[in-house]
Amino acid sequence: VGCDRSKNLVDICGEKNFQAFVCDALSVPIRSGSCDACISIAVIHHFSTAERRLATIRELARLLRPGGTALIYVWAMEQEYKNQKSKYLKEKNGSKDKEEEIDTGRAQSPLSDQMPDSSSQDSACSDRLLNDLKDEGCDAKPVADSRLPVHVNRTSFHSQDLLVPWHLKGGTKQKGESVDTVSFPAGSKELQELSPVFHRYYHVFCEGELEAACRSLDCVRVQKSYYDQGNWCVVLEKL
Repeated sequence: VGCDRSKNLVDICGEKNFQAFVCDALSVPIRSGSCDACISIAVIHHFSTAERRLATIRELARLLRPGGTALIYVWAMEQEYKNQKSKYLKEKNGSKDKEEEIDTGRAQSPLSDQMPDSSSQDSACSDRLLNDLKDEGCDAKPVADSRLPVHVNRTSFHSQDLLVPWHLKGGTKQKGESVDTVSFPAGSKELQELSPVFHRYYHVFCEGELEAACRSLDCVRVQKSYYDQGNWCVVLEKL
Protein backbone atom coordinates (compact mmCIF):
# COMPACT_ATOMS: atom_id res chain seq x y z
CA VAL A 1 0.00 0.00 0.00
CA GLY A 2 1.39 3.39 -1.00
CA CYS A 3 0.58 6.91 0.07
CA ASP A 4 1.58 10.34 -1.16
CA ARG A 5 0.74 13.98 -0.60
CA SER A 6 0.17 14.44 -4.34
CA LYS A 7 -3.24 13.41 -5.68
CA ASN A 8 -1.82 13.39 -9.23
CA LEU A 9 0.77 10.77 -8.30
CA VAL A 10 -1.80 8.69 -6.42
CA ASP A 11 -4.09 8.83 -9.48
CA ILE A 12 -1.25 7.45 -11.61
CA CYS A 13 -0.90 4.55 -9.15
CA GLY A 14 -4.63 3.90 -9.46
CA GLU A 15 -4.38 3.81 -13.25
CA LYS A 16 -1.73 1.10 -12.86
CA ASN A 17 -3.94 -0.84 -10.43
CA PHE A 18 -1.69 -0.16 -7.44
CA GLN A 19 -3.17 0.47 -4.00
CA ALA A 20 -2.43 4.05 -2.94
CA PHE A 21 -4.10 6.94 -1.18
CA VAL A 22 -3.49 10.62 -0.38
CA CYS A 23 -2.26 11.43 3.11
CA ASP A 24 0.17 13.46 5.22
CA ALA A 25 3.37 11.80 6.45
CA LEU A 26 2.77 13.35 9.88
CA SER A 27 -0.55 11.51 10.24
CA VAL A 28 -0.89 8.27 8.29
CA PRO A 29 -4.37 6.70 8.60
CA ILE A 30 -3.10 3.15 9.12
CA ARG A 31 -3.47 1.14 12.34
CA SER A 32 -0.45 1.13 14.66
CA GLY A 33 1.74 -1.96 14.49
CA SER A 34 0.13 -3.26 11.30
CA CYS A 35 3.06 -3.07 8.86
CA ASP A 36 5.88 -5.57 8.38
CA ALA A 37 7.98 -2.96 6.59
CA CYS A 38 7.79 0.69 5.54
CA ILE A 39 9.81 2.86 3.19
CA SER A 40 10.14 6.63 3.13
CA ILE A 41 12.01 7.79 0.05
CA ALA A 42 12.75 11.50 -0.53
CA VAL A 43 10.01 12.69 1.83
CA ILE A 44 11.42 13.74 5.20
CA HIS A 45 13.79 16.32 3.69
CA HIS A 46 10.75 18.42 2.72
CA PHE A 47 9.80 19.16 6.35
CA SER A 48 11.03 22.53 7.54
CA THR A 49 11.87 21.95 11.22
CA ALA A 50 13.82 19.34 13.16
CA GLU A 51 10.71 18.67 15.27
CA ARG A 52 8.56 17.90 12.21
CA ARG A 53 11.27 15.72 10.66
CA LEU A 54 11.52 13.72 13.88
CA ALA A 55 7.72 13.46 14.05
CA THR A 56 7.62 11.85 10.60
CA ILE A 57 10.16 9.23 11.70
CA ARG A 58 8.13 8.56 14.87
CA GLU A 59 4.98 8.19 12.75
CA LEU A 60 6.78 5.74 10.46
CA ALA A 61 7.84 3.70 13.50
CA ARG A 62 4.27 3.71 14.84
CA LEU A 63 3.08 1.81 11.77
CA LEU A 64 5.57 -1.04 12.25
CA ARG A 65 4.91 -4.24 14.16
CA PRO A 66 7.59 -5.24 16.71
CA GLY A 67 10.53 -6.55 14.68
CA GLY A 68 9.33 -4.71 11.58
CA THR A 69 11.80 -2.63 9.58
CA ALA A 70 11.80 0.72 7.83
CA LEU A 71 14.08 2.21 5.17
CA ILE A 72 14.53 5.99 5.01
CA TYR A 73 16.26 8.00 2.25
CA VAL A 74 16.94 11.75 2.43
CA TRP A 75 18.98 14.08 0.23
CA ALA A 76 22.55 14.59 1.50
CA MET A 77 24.40 17.85 1.98
CA GLU A 78 27.51 15.95 0.91
CA GLN A 79 27.17 15.37 -2.82
CA GLU A 80 30.86 14.44 -2.89
CA TYR A 81 31.69 11.74 -0.35
CA LYS A 82 34.97 9.88 0.13
CA ASN A 83 36.38 11.61 -2.96
CA GLN A 84 33.52 10.34 -5.10
CA LYS A 85 31.00 12.66 -6.76
CA SER A 86 27.35 11.64 -6.68
CA LYS A 87 25.48 10.84 -9.87
CA TYR A 88 23.68 14.16 -9.37
CA LEU A 89 26.94 16.11 -9.74
CA LYS A 90 28.38 13.85 -12.45
CA GLU A 91 25.45 14.60 -14.74
CA LYS A 92 26.11 18.35 -14.60
CA ASN A 93 27.60 18.44 -18.09
CA GLY A 94 25.22 15.91 -19.56
CA SER A 95 22.13 16.47 -21.63
CA LYS A 96 19.91 16.56 -18.54
CA ASP A 97 21.44 19.90 -17.56
CA LYS A 98 19.72 21.64 -20.48
CA GLU A 99 16.67 23.33 -19.00
CA GLU A 100 15.00 20.12 -17.83
CA GLU A 101 11.26 20.07 -17.51
CA ILE A 102 8.87 17.68 -15.81
CA ASP A 103 5.31 16.84 -16.74
CA THR A 104 2.72 18.04 -14.25
CA GLY A 105 2.07 15.30 -11.71
CA ARG A 106 4.93 13.07 -12.84
CA ALA A 107 7.68 12.12 -10.43
CA GLN A 108 11.41 12.52 -10.86
CA SER A 109 13.86 9.79 -9.88
CA PRO A 110 13.20 9.33 -6.14
CA LEU A 111 16.75 8.52 -5.09
CA SER A 112 18.59 11.36 -6.80
CA ASP A 113 15.82 14.00 -6.74
CA GLN A 114 17.14 15.47 -9.97
CA MET A 115 16.02 19.04 -10.43
CA PRO A 116 15.84 21.58 -13.26
CA ASP A 117 17.92 24.72 -13.39
CA SER A 118 17.21 27.68 -11.16
CA SER A 119 15.54 30.81 -12.45
CA SER A 120 15.87 34.54 -11.89
CA GLN A 121 12.16 34.59 -11.11
CA ASP A 122 12.77 33.89 -7.40
CA SER A 123 14.21 37.33 -6.64
CA ALA A 124 11.63 39.04 -8.83
CA CYS A 125 8.79 37.31 -6.96
CA SER A 126 10.26 38.31 -3.61
CA ASP A 127 10.58 41.91 -4.76
CA ARG A 128 6.96 41.94 -5.96
CA LEU A 129 5.81 40.61 -2.60
CA LEU A 130 7.75 43.34 -0.81
CA ASN A 131 6.20 45.98 -3.07
CA ASP A 132 2.72 44.57 -2.43
CA LEU A 133 3.24 44.90 1.30
CA LYS A 134 4.37 48.50 0.88
CA ASP A 135 1.31 49.29 -1.25
CA GLU A 136 -0.92 47.94 1.52
CA GLY A 137 0.64 50.32 4.01
CA CYS A 138 2.86 47.80 5.76
CA ASP A 139 6.22 49.01 6.96
CA ALA A 140 7.99 46.20 5.15
CA LYS A 141 11.76 46.23 5.38
CA PRO A 142 14.08 43.54 4.06
CA VAL A 143 15.70 41.48 6.80
CA ALA A 144 19.28 40.29 6.40
CA ASP A 145 19.48 36.62 5.35
CA SER A 146 15.69 36.28 5.43
CA ARG A 147 15.46 34.64 2.01
CA LEU A 148 16.24 31.01 1.47
CA PRO A 149 18.87 30.47 -1.22
CA VAL A 150 17.70 29.01 -4.53
CA HIS A 151 19.73 26.00 -5.55
CA VAL A 152 21.49 25.83 -8.92
CA ASN A 153 21.02 22.52 -10.70
CA ARG A 154 23.85 19.94 -10.61
CA THR A 155 25.96 21.89 -8.12
CA SER A 156 27.10 21.27 -4.56
CA PHE A 157 24.94 22.54 -1.71
CA HIS A 158 26.01 25.64 0.19
CA SER A 159 23.11 25.68 2.65
CA GLN A 160 21.12 22.96 4.41
CA ASP A 161 17.85 24.83 3.97
CA LEU A 162 17.07 25.92 0.42
CA LEU A 163 14.57 26.14 -2.41
CA VAL A 164 14.81 23.98 -5.52
CA PRO A 165 13.05 25.20 -8.72
CA TRP A 166 10.65 22.91 -10.55
CA HIS A 167 9.69 23.79 -14.12
CA LEU A 168 6.25 22.44 -14.96
CA LYS A 169 5.98 21.48 -18.60
CA GLY A 170 2.93 22.92 -20.30
CA GLY A 171 1.67 24.90 -17.33
CA THR A 172 -2.04 24.34 -16.71
CA LYS A 173 -2.76 22.36 -19.87
CA GLN A 174 -5.48 19.74 -19.58
CA LYS A 175 -4.76 16.03 -19.67
CA GLY A 176 -4.12 14.90 -23.22
CA GLU A 177 -3.37 18.38 -24.53
CA SER A 178 0.04 19.31 -25.84
CA VAL A 179 1.89 22.61 -26.15
CA ASP A 180 4.76 21.07 -28.08
CA THR A 181 3.23 22.07 -31.41
CA VAL A 182 4.31 25.68 -30.87
CA SER A 183 7.90 26.63 -30.12
CA PHE A 184 8.99 29.83 -28.39
CA PRO A 185 12.47 31.28 -28.03
CA ALA A 186 14.21 30.52 -24.74
CA GLY A 187 13.52 33.16 -22.11
CA SER A 188 10.50 34.52 -23.93
CA LYS A 189 7.41 35.66 -22.06
CA GLU A 190 5.32 33.02 -23.83
CA LEU A 191 7.65 30.22 -22.72
CA GLN A 192 7.65 31.48 -19.12
CA GLU A 193 3.85 31.49 -19.10
CA LEU A 194 3.73 27.92 -20.44
CA SER A 195 6.42 26.68 -18.04
CA PRO A 196 5.79 28.20 -14.61
CA VAL A 197 8.48 27.76 -11.98
CA PHE A 198 7.64 26.54 -8.50
CA HIS A 199 10.08 26.43 -5.61
CA ARG A 200 10.11 23.40 -3.31
CA TYR A 201 11.63 23.58 0.15
CA TYR A 202 14.42 21.13 1.05
CA HIS A 203 16.47 20.49 4.16
CA VAL A 204 19.52 18.51 3.02
CA PHE A 205 20.95 16.29 5.75
CA CYS A 206 24.56 16.36 6.97
CA GLU A 207 26.42 13.15 7.79
CA GLY A 208 25.06 11.57 10.97
CA GLU A 209 22.03 13.87 11.23
CA LEU A 210 19.38 11.36 10.12
CA GLU A 211 20.93 8.57 12.19
CA ALA A 212 21.04 10.80 15.29
CA ALA A 213 17.36 11.68 14.88
CA CYS A 214 16.46 8.00 14.61
CA ARG A 215 18.57 7.06 17.64
CA SER A 216 16.74 9.67 19.73
CA LEU A 217 13.60 7.51 19.55
CA ASP A 218 13.30 4.77 22.18
CA CYS A 219 10.96 2.64 20.08
CA VAL A 220 13.44 1.79 17.29
CA ARG A 221 16.96 0.47 16.78
CA VAL A 222 19.22 1.60 13.93
CA GLN A 223 20.22 -1.51 12.01
CA LYS A 224 22.22 0.23 9.32
CA SER A 225 23.22 3.74 8.28
CA TYR A 226 24.91 4.44 4.96
CA TYR A 227 25.48 6.84 2.03
CA ASP A 228 24.06 6.06 -1.40
CA GLN A 229 24.52 8.32 -4.44
CA GLY A 230 23.98 11.66 -2.69
CA ASN A 231 21.51 10.34 -0.11
CA TRP A 232 21.80 9.47 3.58
CA CYS A 233 19.98 6.25 4.37
CA VAL A 234 18.93 4.45 7.54
CA VAL A 235 17.38 1.04 8.16
CA LEU A 236 15.34 0.91 11.40
CA GLU A 237 13.93 -1.97 13.43
CA LYS A 238 10.87 -1.54 15.65
CA LEU A 239 11.54 -2.69 19.22
